[in-house]
Amino acid sequence: MKFIFGALGSFLLGSFGWWLGEQMSLVLAVLLSAVGGGVGLYYGRRLFDDLLG
Repeated sequence: MKFIFGALGSFLLGSFGWWLGEQMSLVLAVLLSAVGGGVGLYYGRRLFDDLLG
Protein backbone atom coordinates (compact mmCIF):
# COMPACT_ATOMS: atom_id res chain seq x y z
CA MET A 1 0.00 0.00 0.00
CA LYS A 2 2.91 2.32 0.75
CA PHE A 3 4.13 1.69 -2.79
CA ILE A 4 0.79 2.81 -4.24
CA PHE A 5 0.86 6.10 -2.32
CA GLY A 6 4.44 6.73 -3.43
CA ALA A 7 3.77 5.81 -7.04
CA LEU A 8 0.63 7.94 -7.20
CA GLY A 9 2.38 10.95 -5.69
CA SER A 10 5.31 10.49 -8.04
CA PHE A 11 3.03 10.21 -11.06
CA LEU A 12 0.95 13.26 -10.16
CA LEU A 13 3.80 15.62 -9.32
CA GLY A 14 5.98 14.29 -12.14
CA SER A 15 3.19 14.92 -14.62
CA PHE A 16 2.63 18.38 -13.22
CA GLY A 17 6.35 19.11 -13.49
CA TRP A 18 6.37 17.92 -17.09
CA TRP A 19 3.36 20.08 -17.96
CA LEU A 20 4.86 23.11 -16.27
CA GLY A 21 8.28 22.64 -17.86
CA GLU A 22 7.05 21.99 -21.37
CA GLN A 23 5.71 25.53 -21.46
CA MET A 24 9.35 26.67 -21.62
CA SER A 25 11.52 23.92 -23.14
CA LEU A 26 12.04 20.17 -23.34
CA VAL A 27 15.09 20.26 -21.07
CA LEU A 28 13.15 22.10 -18.37
CA ALA A 29 10.27 19.64 -18.74
CA VAL A 30 12.59 16.68 -18.12
CA LEU A 31 14.23 18.41 -15.17
CA LEU A 32 10.98 19.47 -13.49
CA SER A 33 9.45 16.06 -14.12
CA ALA A 34 12.35 14.35 -12.37
CA VAL A 35 12.26 16.75 -9.43
CA GLY A 36 8.47 16.51 -9.19
CA GLY A 37 8.62 12.73 -9.31
CA GLY A 38 11.11 12.58 -6.47
CA VAL A 39 9.18 15.04 -4.32
CA GLY A 40 5.94 13.21 -5.04
CA LEU A 41 7.48 9.89 -4.05
CA TYR A 42 8.74 11.32 -0.77
CA TYR A 43 5.50 13.03 0.22
CA GLY A 44 3.32 10.16 -0.98
CA ARG A 45 5.15 7.72 1.27
CA ARG A 46 5.17 10.24 4.11
CA LEU A 47 1.42 10.73 3.75
CA PHE A 48 0.95 6.98 4.05
CA ASP A 49 3.06 6.88 7.20
CA ASP A 50 1.10 9.76 8.75
CA LEU A 51 -2.32 8.38 7.90
CA LEU A 52 -1.96 4.61 8.12
CA GLY A 53 1.52 3.81 9.32
